[in-house]
Amino acid sequence: MEHRYGIVSGDSHLDIAPERWTARVPARWRDRVPRLVKLPGGTDGIIVENRPALAPALAITGKPYEQHVPDAVVYEGSPGTGTPEQRLREQDQDGVDAEILFTHPMYPNHWRGIRDNEPYRAMFRAYNEFLAEEYCAAAPDRLIAMGLIPDTGVDDAVEEMEYCVRAGFKGVALIAFPSGKSGPAPEDDRFWAAALDLGIPLTVHETFRGPNGPTFPYVRTPKVDLRDPMKMLVRFADEHALNPVQLAMAGVYDRFPKLRIYWAETQIGWLPFGLSQIDDCFDRSRHWLERLYGLESPVRPLSTYLLTANLWGFLRDPVGVRLRHDIGVDRVLWGSDFAHAAGDWPNSRRIIDEIFVGVPDEERHRMLAGNAVEFFRLNDG
Repeated sequence: MEHRYGIVSGDSHLDIAPERWTARVPARWRDRVPRLVKLPGGTDGIIVENRPALAPALAITGKPYEQHVPDAVVYEGSPGTGTPEQRLREQDQDGVDAEILFTHPMYPNHWRGIRDNEPYRAMFRAYNEFLAEEYCAAAPDRLIAMGLIPDTGVDDAVEEMEYCVRAGFKGVALIAFPSGKSGPAPEDDRFWAAALDLGIPLTVHETFRGPNGPTFPYVRTPKVDLRDPMKMLVRFADEHALNPVQLAMAGVYDRFPKLRIYWAETQIGWLPFGLSQIDDCFDRSRHWLERLYGLESPVRPLSTYLLTANLWGFLRDPVGVRLRHDIGVDRVLWGSDFAHAAGDWPNSRRIIDEIFVGVPDEERHRMLAGNAVEFFRLNDG
C-alpha cells in the first residue's frame, strides 16, 4: 500500500508571538492579553498581568547544539515561529510529512496570571480559533495542531472540547485533570465520557501541570506523616508515570475501557524497567495502603493499564527503540520536538536512521507514522 505519510512528527511545537492571535480576544478583555516586549540583551519576552516576563529561551532553537543561545532569542525570523507557509518549508527541509503540533505548556501556565476565569478562558478560545481558522487551515493535512483545553473546571473543558470538534481539530491537549484539580476527581468522568462520545483523541504534553495539592482523593488520612502514595508508587519509574497511575488507581481506565491518551515527549526507554518497579512497589505496599488510606487494588496490574490504555512519545531514544517489543510497537510515536532544544531540525532523518538501525520496515513505519495516522484518524490514502 502506498502511504501518504512516511514520517509524522508526533511531537512538534508552536511558539509564536501572541500578537498573531490576541486580536481574536473579545474587546472587553483586549487590554489584558499577553504582549511581546523586549528584555535586557534584546531577547523577546511575553508579559501578562501577575506574571514576570516569560522568555522563550530554548523553546526556539532550530540550530546545532553549540549555537543555542537561550538568553538572546527573538520570534521574528526564527525557525518554527513564522507563517504556516514557512512551517511547511521547514517540514520539507526536515523530511517530515506532517506534525502533531503542541503549544508549549508554559504559555497557558503564563496566561493563568489572569486570575479571573472568564478572560482566562477567552484566551483559550481565541488561540484555538486562530489555529483552526488561520494557521492550520493553510494545510490541515500537515499542520495538525491540538486544541487547548482550559483547566477551569469540567464544564469549561467539555465546552471547549466540543468547540474543537466543531472546528475540525484532530485532537485536544489537556494541561491538567479536567476538573483543574491536582488529582483525579469524580466529576472528571463527564469529560472522559464526552471525549469518547465525540470521538476526539486526547493528548497530554509530558504531564499535567495542575495546582499543587493532593494527588488523590484518599478515603482516609493516616495519623503518621508518610510519603504520598501516588508519588511513592512511581519513585523508581519516570515522572511521566504519575498521572497515568493516578488515573489507573482512580478506576478511570476500568470505567472507560476504550479511553486512550497519548502522552507526548515522555521518552520510552524507561517504560519496561519503570513499570516493573511500579508493580513491585504496589505489591509490597497494597495491604497498608488499603488499611491506612483506603486505597483499593486495581483490577489489573498498574503496568497493564499504563501500556494498554496509553500511547507514548519519544524523541532521540535509541534505548527505547531497542526495547520496543517490551513496550509495544503500536504504542509509541516518534517526534522531532521542533523547534525546541531536544530536536535536531533539519536533520531528523539522519537521527531517525541512527536510532532505527536494524528495525524492520513495517515496525519503522508504524512508529514513525502509522501509529499517529491511526490514533489521530488521518487520511493516509
